[in-house]
Amino acid sequence: MVQLYNLHPFGSQQVVPCKLEPERFCGGGPDALFVAAGCKVEAFAVAGQELCQPRCAFSTLGRVLRLVYSEAGDYLVAIEEKNQATFLRAYVNWRSKRTENSRVCIRMVGHNVEAPFRETFRDQMSIVEMPLSETPLCISCCPVKGDLLVGCTNKLVLFSLKYQIINEEFPVLDFERSLIIHIHNITPVEISFCVGYVAVMSDLEVLILKLESNPKNGESVHHHPHKPNSPVTQAEGTSNETLQLESEDFVICQKPMELLGQNSEQSGVSVTLESTGLDDEKIKYFHVQHLLYRRFAPDISSYVLSDDIKLHSLQLLPIYQTGNHVRGKNLSQEKELLSLFCFFSLPHVGYLYLVVKSVELMSVYQYPEKSQQAVLTPQFLHVITSNNLQCFTVRCSAAAAREEDPYVDSTLKACPPVSMDVCALRIQLFIGLKAICHFKNHIVLLTKADPEAIPERREAPRRLLSRKDTSVKLKTPPVAEAGWNLYIVNTISPVQLYKEMVDYSNTYKTAKTQSCIHLLSEAHLLVRAALMDASQLEPGEKAELLEAFKESCGHLGDCYSRLDTQYSHLALPYYKMSGLSMAEVLARVDWAVEDGSQKYERGLIFYISHSLYENLDEELSEELAVKVVQMFHVAEPKQLPHILCSPSMKNINPLTAMSYLRKLDTSGFSSILVTLTKAAMALKMGDLDMYRKEVKSHSEMKLVCGFILEPRLLIQQKKGQMVPTELAVHLKETQPGLLVASILGLQKNNKIGIEESDSFFKVLCGKDGDMIPQLLIDFWEAQLIACLPDVLLQELFFKLTSQYIWRLSKKQPPDTIPLRTSKDLINACSHYGLIYPWVNVLITSDSLADKNYTEDLSKLQSLICGPSFDIASIVPFLEPLSEDTVAGLSVQVLCRTRLKEYEQCIDTLLERCPEAVVPYANHELKEENRILWWKKLLPELCQRIKCGGEKYQLYLSSLKETLSVVAVELELRDFLNVLPEDGTAAFFLPYLLYCSQKKSLT
Repeated sequence: MVQLYNLHPFGSQQVVPCKLEPERFCGGGPDALFVAAGCKVEAFAVAGQELCQPRCAFSTLGRVLRLVYSEAGDYLVAIEEKNQATFLRAYVNWRSKRTENSRVCIRMVGHNVEAPFRETFRDQMSIVEMPLSETPLCISCCPVKGDLLVGCTNKLVLFSLKYQIINEEFPVLDFERSLIIHIHNITPVEISFCVGYVAVMSDLEVLILKLESNPKNGESVHHHPHKPNSPVTQAEGTSNETLQLESEDFVICQKPMELLGQNSEQSGVSVTLESTGLDDEKIKYFHVQHLLYRRFAPDISSYVLSDDIKLHSLQLLPIYQTGNHVRGKNLSQEKELLSLFCFFSLPHVGYLYLVVKSVELMSVYQYPEKSQQAVLTPQFLHVITSNNLQCFTVRCSAAAAREEDPYVDSTLKACPPVSMDVCALRIQLFIGLKAICHFKNHIVLLTKADPEAIPERREAPRRLLSRKDTSVKLKTPPVAEAGWNLYIVNTISPVQLYKEMVDYSNTYKTAKTQSCIHLLSEAHLLVRAALMDASQLEPGEKAELLEAFKESCGHLGDCYSRLDTQYSHLALPYYKMSGLSMAEVLARVDWAVEDGSQKYERGLIFYISHSLYENLDEELSEELAVKVVQMFHVAEPKQLPHILCSPSMKNINPLTAMSYLRKLDTSGFSSILVTLTKAAMALKMGDLDMYRKEVKSHSEMKLVCGFILEPRLLIQQKKGQMVPTELAVHLKETQPGLLVASILGLQKNNKIGIEESDSFFKVLCGKDGDMIPQLLIDFWEAQLIACLPDVLLQELFFKLTSQYIWRLSKKQPPDTIPLRTSKDLINACSHYGLIYPWVNVLITSDSLADKNYTEDLSKLQSLICGPSFDIASIVPFLEPLSEDTVAGLSVQVLCRTRLKEYEQCIDTLLERCPEAVVPYANHELKEENRILWWKKLLPELCQRIKCGGEKYQLYLSSLKETLSVVAVELELRDFLNVLPEDGTAAFFLPYLLYCSQKKSLT
């Protein structure tokens, strides 16, 4: 369906002062128009003050049949006819052609320029002749690389553009025949070429191929694709021989067909590549990929003239990455292709396909009259009939936007859909339209008012269906007559047309129809398409377009916010792209009340609620905040607690908020979330009694669930910084356990990250830098109890042990009373182990000077005794904890014990705390370490007893206990062997007697 709007995309028009009736014409880059008539080509200026002024002229070999300009390389190529022979010639350096009699250099393709010609090539036009073995039928130039593709009866010939460097400043343009594409069963009438993509069109068929430069599976240069011979192919891809069955009484027509992707290989059209390039360094094409094959069938009922059924206006339209289109002094730098589109048309229907990545039909254009020719641009499709110039919208920018930006069609960005109905912006009357071309912001039209003679009827019109026609029949041009004109029609600027479309859309606003959205979407796509070709824009134009783009997003946001449609959610991304603040959006809302009731559409509600959830750095005024509360009270009362928790609603009057929350209670919407929001508002008002009443109405577990439902009751983001709420500060002083449990619940439910939670407690407790508040340590301990995933365990262990060690080394007491003691942690958490008995002996052996940090020492010891702790990771951090203190000694010995350094631990204990040696040995020296009783401990004790001293009695007591263990473990002979040689026999007699009695018993 095509919608029609009476807009004005066409501005002024000028008449091109041609002396003869143009036979062919084409645009010449941004500043020239080429017109061919007879054996002459004239160039006219189309830029600046010299619009439509003659620029230069040069003669051709014969009558021009096809004329194409390439911006890459700045050359003109033509198929010319002389004496019933056709020639292919390229006109290079044409800008140096000052007068018609200026000297011209003619050379063959591939001709090496000799040194004496260096200066002459700089100042004269060159004509490059390209001989072909077959008659050239059609030509196309790659808009990116400037390569030339020539269509012949059964093949396409690719000439690669290259440059001969004469000197550093002046390269001479030349071509190399690099590839021949053999195509059987289709005769090209029109071709189009762009960055390896090839489109071929016959009278009723279209084939799109992609030439690839990477060989697959070691293929050779000559690639012969698989020719399918399946029953489907044979049935649908009828060969040319079938057409020989035609008789005078029957017309055999193949049925229409559309094959996409790999299926298009079943079309029956055979494609073979033959490389002919001589330059080994140049990239060659090795492989061909079939993208699309489409065949049409004529309507027999209207089958009268050939022009009624033939395809026309084949075109590949590239769109490049934004900002990558940069021109050099003489050359056009290579651009990065973003999207590629293919257009072709029947007399009454046009088809637009998206080709890159996937091949799909984007739009179908139904013309009100029989078309003669069409040209596609990123903004519009221009179609001419016999008397009308029609301008249709296209969806190229919508498709390209989705290729370029992955965030399109999300809550961040939006773009009108590709599937949106196309529309005709204007049908402009021109009498006797014959041909059209387009370049930059100009449309060139050839008109002839006098009626042409009726073409003579062919005897067998059915032959037009045959693909075996090997030549393109061209009408002999009539003798030049009065009544023709060549016009340059200037299209108005995108911003001017955009403003007209916006003004036009105002007529639909009050009706609240889809037409308003449709027209504003067209205006948005127009501006978006203009921005995609930023290379053609001046800085001032780009700034104006960007402003129009934002404005169009605002208009679309207004539409979707006010209309109750299934796409109402699009108000959010469009308002975001508009750059409007929430206050500016609310200022555009019509707050008028009709019939005593106010209705708010879901698009606006969705935008406001989502914006308030995003914690934007914008505070609404008290007046706007009240209006937002009223809006949600009417439209979505259940969302009211969430809305009130937004930082943007900071200026809301707490009394007003409380009144609306109480209305929720009376209307049956009471919940834990409403209770907590009322408590927060009570704190804001300074009413502690009301606060306590609300908080005590639910259990602590329910309160935690409420905070999980709405984290912003505790934590808010302002300018990228985490800010604790007034309620969080109050809980820190009155219910720190509830606060820790709530933040832990948020973390377990992925409402807050690990680093964010740590930062929250630091900010809440006013600690900067490396200062760690006790409340954060309480939170880390709670994380261990909650059994977080193992990937976080060692990190938590490191955090806790480093803080325990730091406070023990500095003798720094906690800033608040810890929520849990070491006994609580041992009972509640499997990662905290029971402290070994000998550790208690070690600790009680000396009184600690400061009892404030004994809990930290017990927690550290318990963590080291636990089963999950990686001891090796903490050893480097034990240095601040000196062994001179009992705390440091106990931790050092514990760590060495966990690392199985038992002998070193025994030496340390014998030196520092002999009374702990035997308890240590009883606990640690077991199984394979049992031998250390008599290999290490017994000799050491005997040695120290000899030395006497203050600890003699302790050593002696330890020796007796040691001998009791050894006597039990060893046989009499082994026991005698481990006794010191200089020992007193009387001392060891009781143990010897015990050993002998044990022997007799066994």
